[in-house]
Amino acid sequence: MRKVLFPGSFDPFTNGHLDIVKRAAKLFDQVVIAVGTNRTKNYLFSSSEKIDLIQKSVLEAELTNVEVVELEGLTIDFVHEIGATAIVRGLRNEADYLYERDIAEMNGKLGSVETVFLMARPENQNISSTILKEVASFGADVSSLVPQAVSAAIIQKFNK
Repeated sequence: MRKVLFPGSFDPFTNGHLDIVKRAAKLFDQVVIAVGTNRTKNYLFSSSEKIDLIQKSVLEAELTNVEVVELEGLTIDFVHEIGATAIVRGLRNEADYLYERDIAEMNGKLGSVETVFLMARPENQNISSTILKEVASFGADVSSLVPQAVSAAIIQKFNK
């Protein structure tokens, strides 16, 4: 079985993320979305909230070969723990490529795993979780940029 890991903080999970998952689900037998925590970031959603929202988004998209889990520790260790054959990452632009290339090289050296890069579709290239949270905090409608469950959760967070 060809299993791929899609790691990230997913705060929030966007249509761009969902598109990468859909495309990876066609290329691999199983996609494991691993929700990690980057200690340098401030999060809108807790890990459990993100996992719940991603699971709802995957269910709504009718993706049957996708699992959502929490990631603690190094990504490369988790790759080996779950028996994944690769890591998948989405690229929106040149800056993403330069950043992800270095991480892919390190993962390759630490654990001899391949990283598969999928280019973001044009309609998703400008979606950044950071920018999305910023504009949503001022009341902007971001419903066209995120799955339905995520949109409702964002509205609830900022209406408190």
